[in-house]
This record gives sequence, structure tokens and C-alpha cells, in this order.
Amino acid sequence: MAANSSSTVSKASISAGGKQSGPSAEQVVATFQRMRQEQRSMASKSADLEMEINEHGLVIETLKEVDPSRKCFRLVGGVLVERTVKEVLPALESNKEQISKIIESINTQMQTKGRDLTEYRERYNIRLVGEGEAEVQGQSGASSSDSKEGGSKSGAGVLVS
Repeated sequence: MAANSSSTVSKASISAGGKQSGPSAEQVVATFQRMRQEQRSMASKSADLEMEINEHGLVIETLKEVDPSRKCFRLVGGVLVERTVKEVLPALESNKEQISKIIESINTQMQTKGRDLTEYRERYNIRLVGEGEAEVQGQSGASSSDSKEGGSKSGAGVLVS
């Protein structure tokens, strides 16, 4: 990971140029890395909550097939509490709904962060490691295919996150 960060810094330093009156190249890269890390942590949290929803769903489906007066145990704040199925089932369904609302909120924040990240990349002309190499290969490949196929272009930028 350290090698990746240092090579990203060198790419950004080259592409950012020396005529900036704003933040230095190192500050730009540090901010960019921080924004990427925030987006990754949001994605990780969203995935964790998706797993929680799946677990809640399995438990809810299992408890629906059980006698409502049957006793069950629920972990509340680190304490195992004895309840009946009819008391636990509505609470689980409510928790599942709340978790899904939180996931929607996190996904919205993640999309906003992605747009901010793209704008930041464009503003400071940040290139990721390997991105420039792919563009060069894509252009050389496109020029050779142009001569063979009659002029079709096939170059596309890729956002690596």
C-alpha cells in the first residue's frame, strides 16, 4: 500500500504542474487519498449493514414458522434476554427497516462523495497509477485498429476507486 501511495504522489506531482497558487501537490494528493478512504469506509459500512439485513431476514423467516408463545433469547446491549417470539419478531422487523433506511442514506452519501471525488480529480488533473498507461495503450490500439477497420475509435477513461 505504501508503494501505491508514493507512486500516486509522483503521478499527481507531475500532472499537477508547478504553477499552482493553491495547495501544494502533496496537499492535493493527501486530500484526494482522504476522500477515497472516506468513500471506501462508507462502502464497507454499507456492506456490513447489508449482511446484518440478511441475518435479520433469516431470523425473521425462521421465527415466523415458530409458535408465537415459544420462548427465545435476544442479545440486547451485550445482555442475553429471554422473551417470547411474539415480542421479538416485531422488534426484529423494525430493526431491519431501520437498517435498510440507513443503507439508503449511506449509499446517497457515497454517490455524493463519488461526484465530489470526480470533480476534485478533474480540478487538479489527478491521474491514478496505471491509468495513463492504459490510455496510451488504448490510443495505440485504437490507431492500429483504425487503419484496419476504417476509423472506429475505442478509447474510454476508467475511474479506479
